[in-house]
Amino acid sequence: MNKAQLVEAIADKLGGRQQAADAVDAVLDAMVRAVVAGDRVSVTGFGSFEKVDRPARYARNPQTGERVRVKKTSVPRFRAGQGFKDLVSGTKKLPKGDEVAVKKAPKGSLTGGASATVKKAAAKKTTAAKKAAVKKTTAAAKKTTTAAKKTTTAAAKKTTVKKAAVKKTTAAAKKAAPAKTAAKKTTAKKTAPAKKAVAKKAPAKKTTARKTTTAKKTTARKK
Repeated sequence: MNKAQLVEAIADKLGGRQQAADAVDAVLDAMVRAVVAGDRVSVTGFGSFEKVDRPARYARNPQTGERVRVKKTSVPRFRAGQGFKDLVSGTKKLPKGDEVAVKKAPKGSLTGGASATVKKAAAKKTTAAKKAAVKKTTAAAKKTTTAAKKTTTAAAKKTTVKKAAVKKTTAAAKKAAPAKTAAKKTTAKKTAPAKKAVAKKAPAKKTTARKTTTAKKTTARKK
């Protein structure tokens, strides 16, 4: 029986050929993926599929008899269940009609049993650890942001203090500037009258010049 014949055999029970093909594909895919991952797939009354590791060894080529080294490898292995063995050996007879040859799974096994609970607990632990790690990272990020804000505020305060000091110095310079200009004006006023006094002494020269000219004229008339 090949895969197509298997699908035809169960098509009536699953409501159609397409539904049967999808079911067979889903079951085989799940089994292959589990075995490749290293899990053991066990079906009660049918058998179990598992992955087996074979170490490196030496073998002989059956055609030439030459000794060949075989690398380490992994192979799938199927072990038939006792019910399957009994049916094949003939110690038990196949059920007639629509009865299932393979024993039904016991109650509680379809929910996963102890292994499923262990897996769920492990998943919960991993999720809790992930949440704790996320909380720690967020807390560290908040601390860094607050520290950065504090440094920026301190720098801003320093700059404001510097600006205020600069403003004070500029205001003091502005206040001192009028006093300097007033002192310059007073010194200019004090020097200005001295210049005027020197200028007023000049007319004395004119009178002496007039006297000399009149004296010259009188002497000329006398002669």
